[in-house]
Amino acid sequence: MQSINENPKKRTRILAGILTFLLVFLGIMLVATLNAPTKGGPKVMETMQTYLAEVKRTAIPFLIGVAVLAAVMGIMAARTVYKVWPNQKKRTTLFTAYSFLAPYLVITAIFTIGVIFFALYISFTKYDIFTEPVWVGLGNYKKAFMGFTDSTQKDFVQALYNVVWYSLIVVPAQTALAIGLAVLLNSNIKMRNFFRTIFYAPSVTSSVVITLIFVWLYLKGGFLNGFLTSVLTPLGINFDPINWLGDPRGLFQLFGFEIDSAHWYLRGPSIAWMSIMFQNIFTTAPTFMIMFLAGLQDINPVLYEAAAIDGANGWQQFRKITLPLLRPIILLVVVLGTIGTLQVFDQVYLATQGGPLGTSLTPVYLIFREAMGSQGPINMGYAAALAFILAFIIFILTMFQRRVLESGTEKY
Repeated sequence: MQSINENPKKRTRILAGILTFLLVFLGIMLVATLNAPTKGGPKVMETMQTYLAEVKRTAIPFLIGVAVLAAVMGIMAARTVYKVWPNQKKRTTLFTAYSFLAPYLVITAIFTIGVIFFALYISFTKYDIFTEPVWVGLGNYKKAFMGFTDSTQKDFVQALYNVVWYSLIVVPAQTALAIGLAVLLNSNIKMRNFFRTIFYAPSVTSSVVITLIFVWLYLKGGFLNGFLTSVLTPLGINFDPINWLGDPRGLFQLFGFEIDSAHWYLRGPSIAWMSIMFQNIFTTAPTFMIMFLAGLQDINPVLYEAAAIDGANGWQQFRKITLPLLRPIILLVVVLGTIGTLQVFDQVYLATQGGPLGTSLTPVYLIFREAMGSQGPINMGYAAALAFILAFIIFILTMFQRRVLESGTEKY
């Protein structure tokens, strides 16, 4: 009698696992079909039939790769359902949870995960949207690093070089400035709330607007050169207006070092690049100031009172109490700042478009340029490869920073 009752339950359990597998597998394959790399154009997109015909003709390798992944994920989901099926409470909890998550999972699968798989596949192809992708293997990834040996293909290497300088200068500067402003605005000064509002205003202003304002300030006949002229001329100094966003000379060249074009990487950041750095520090430091201000207000004032009784001065209190207790926030700010500097785009796009002579070129702007074909043919495959290389670099740097800075923060 017991075996008769157990067989239907087991069959139901197996059937639930099979249905789960089919649901996951077919769902992933549907997402893959909607994101398949095909030849674009009105004829292909005219009807669903023409689109599916194009998918069948050009995207079979992509669908086979996704099918393998879909089968693995389907098996994992089926095993989970098979395990929890006998326990009604766990089964109800599982299905209730995924019912609520379903809208988010569907949207994420179509517009995020599906797009990532699409980009990963085309990163191994030569693809310009309007023709079918041609498999080139690791060709796009090799091309990205050809700048180390071929000076005519140095765009990506130079872009990485530029953002390394950007990170080394901007991240420490904006972090230190943010801490200084937060300490100042956390003290008992008159009109404290007013200054908090004024200092934070650049962060809530549109990046496009801020960039256009700075472009106007940096004009050769703009306010900055006019201000320097009015200050230096009475002192007997003959100031020659600087083309802030158009001067490719590097930092070390300004100190009299003669560096030829073959050794461009020894010149340091250009005047144009340092001008954009200053703008970024001006607009980003107030955002991090708010984070540090919140951290400062969470520090118990008793600690400072005890330190003062023991004879500690203001600097000693800052170094021994404030900085250690702000260490978790410093980690967050440094990580966010580094990611932001590696992804800088809008300032470059509006102010310099990578110039002069590529000294303000960044990986994200280069990806945009290759994908849109703004300075040559559209090369979506190469742009996708650059995007994944950049994502890998950001991941490695973030893990390294967490390992170095996070050590010891747990006690705070």
